[in-house]
Amino acid sequence: MRNVKYFYSGVHVHVMDEDAKNQFKWKFYRLTLQLNVIVLLVALSVIGYFLLPNPYRIPLIAIMLVAAIVLSINFRKSYLKTKAWLDKDGQDHKET
Repeated sequence: MRNVKYFYSGVHVHVMDEDAKNQFKWKFYRLTLQLNVIVLLVALSVIGYFLLPNPYRIPLIAIMLVAAIVLSINFRKSYLKTKAWLDKDGQDHKET
């Protein structure tokens, strides 16, 4: 990160360098995609409860919900890692 001065005196804003910005973009993209898939799986489970034929209803809904739970756990871990990376990167540059 680099410090940038704006028109206001005494104001320093930390700006990401290009490598960090690109890395954050891909981390954010991955998290967004995972979250969209989780929401889609849960929504399809609810819709499937009403529309799927009876012999396939419960197994397909269970598979979709288990997949949503597994993705949710993975999403949470990835989110916490990304948040820690951002906090660490921000703290490193705040001290300099």
